[in-house]
Amino acid sequence: MTEATRRERLRAETEREIRQAARALLVESGRDAVTLRAIARKLGITAPALYRYYDSHDALLRQLCDDICADMAAALYADLAADTSGQVGCQVRAVCHAFRRWALAHPQEFALVFASPRDPLGADQFGSVFLQLAGRLIASNLVANHADDDVPEILHEDLARFQQVLMDAVSVHGVVVEDSVLNLGKIYHVVQSWVRLYGHVALEVFGRFPFAVSNPEPMFDSMLDQMLTDIGFEDSPNSAVH
Repeated sequence: MTEATRRERLRAETEREIRQAARALLVESGRDAVTLRAIARKLGITAPALYRYYDSHDALLRQLCDDICADMAAALYADLAADTSGQVGCQVRAVCHAFRRWALAHPQEFALVFASPRDPLGADQFGSVFLQLAGRLIASNLVANHADDDVPEILHEDLARFQQVLMDAVSVHGVVVEDSVLNLGKIYHVVQSWVRLYGHVALEVFGRFPFAVSNPEPMFDSMLDQMLTDIGFEDSPNSAVH
């Protein structure tokens, strides 16, 4: 092993240890506990030494978010792969339930990623799971046609910009969608579905339901039923989990 290779290996190991220490602090005490001083203390090094690996505290948090998204995406894909029904509707439910379970089991990581100024429907590891499913639904014409007239005019410009983002994202997964198929009406319903899904899960994770619910899961199942109905999807019967 050359000296350069050895240095690279040691640097990679130290960087991994920094990220592990940051993740442990996040899980134990929340985002505010993830400071360079606390990480350095945990690793037995000086805080300035961390700048050899990350330009700033924000850069470290961004990397931590990427790590969390990668872990979450792996969990979602595992549930997606476990579904053998062959029905896209069942796969949508499997991923949505996996997202809820992951968020409830990892509240501090969820808070860092989703309470940070990031775009969950962008090209990150998490958004790609949902964009893949959305693309498959749209490309297979399982999503009903929604007229552009259904969309408030004030949203047309924003959704038109997002149209290409969505097409590019799903194409990564081998799904080709024509402009004529992915109209603003369909995009509007895809975005609405994401907002409803995230809203329900966030209320649970942050303990902010507007009234006492001893078991929110039936409400989550009903929301999924309504969400799939609203986008005109009918390839699986109403059922909580497949």
